[in-house]
Amino acid sequence: MAQPLLVIRDLHAKVEDDDIDILKGVDLVVEPGNVHALMGPNGSGKSTLAKVIAGHPGYEVTSGEVLFQGENLLEMEADERSRAGVFLAFQYPAEIPGVTIANFLRTAVNARAGKGEETDVFAFQATLAEKMALLKMDDSFATRYVNDGFSGGEKKRNEVLQMAVLEPALAVMDETDSGLDIDALQIVSHGVNTLTKADKDLGVLLITHYKRILNYVKPDFVHVMMNGRIVESGGTELADKLEAQGYDWLQEAAAGV
Repeated sequence: MAQPLLVIRDLHAKVEDDDIDILKGVDLVVEPGNVHALMGPNGSGKSTLAKVIAGHPGYEVTSGEVLFQGENLLEMEADERSRAGVFLAFQYPAEIPGVTIANFLRTAVNARAGKGEETDVFAFQATLAEKMALLKMDDSFATRYVNDGFSGGEKKRNEVLQMAVLEPALAVMDETDSGLDIDALQIVSHGVNTLTKADKDLGVLLITHYKRILNYVKPDFVHVMMNGRIVESGGTELADKLEAQGYDWLQEAAAGV
């Protein structure tokens, strides 16, 4: 049996310099090639979990463990996690005026390779062109400054391109559908589906408030987080039930943790 990609056991975490845990015992296992959707209301801890997995310095793990491909993820710095194969797509990607997407991505690829390693310019250009073609993106997109003047959809599409170029083992997508109109949502969903189809071992943790992205990206598992814990898990029928009934029926389960 293949080793799990990500194992989270009884994870507790808080904002650094705060006394109250936001995550209050998260348990989750992600196998290679699986797409997990994580849903829940505002303030339930979804984005905190994403940042803790990525190694955001503003959060502190107070107990529990996170294993990535069998290794203790919590002992790694954020850059070490990236080089190991963890990718975070941001809910609000930053703008970097004056830096083209192509230069940004080549710098990221070189950083991932480690000290003394540098990707050949022509080899990188070929890879970038291949990934953009896979995602059906115009070549001119790579010459634009990173997220500078981008629409919400373009910013999220750029996150998907980064994921394609960096080829992570685990992609954590923090509310990728936030602020997207239906056309942008379909474009981004197409990109995610294309990458999961191209890499059968890619694991995805897709964090969202709403079911609408799950109409386009079909998860293998759906989880509901409330009060800092995952209180319910199931298949796509769980997302349908949440769409129809909201979260009230889970309040009792969440209150008891």
